[in-house]
Amino acid sequence: MKKVIVTVGMTEKNYSAHVNIGEGIAVATGKTFDELKKQMSEAIEFHLEGMREDGDKIPAVFGSKYELVYHFSTESLLRHYSGIFTNAAFQRLTGINQRQVQRYVSGESKPREAQVRKIELALHNLGRELLAVEL
Repeated sequence: MKKVIVTVGMTEKNYSAHVNIGEGIAVATGKTFDELKKQMSEAIEFHLEGMREDGDKIPAVFGSKYELVYHFSTESLLRHYSGIFTNAAFQRLTGINQRQVQRYVSGESKPREAQVRKIELALHNLGRELLAVEL
């Protein structure tokens, strides 16, 4: 199954996403990430339908089954998981001060590349640790 990259970001109150489709782009927003995923799937199908009607060439990836892979901005990822991880938990995982984490969540400031990698590494380490759990 081919993968289609969907870039996820934030507006003031919503998640936003876009995906390049040939010469065009499909966009969507949603108050929740689940709503965004639904809207994105519908936007892609709507875009492809328009391309078919116009006789445009459909990119090969959309010619068979494909999987949408969501690439989050740091802000959208932290906001998405804010109901699961508190800022204190992110501080314990990453070593980044809680106040700074909150600035990232709110979009007040953008993390430097080193901070992004630190967050990514901490989450990957947590994921590996959880995969090793047996109950």
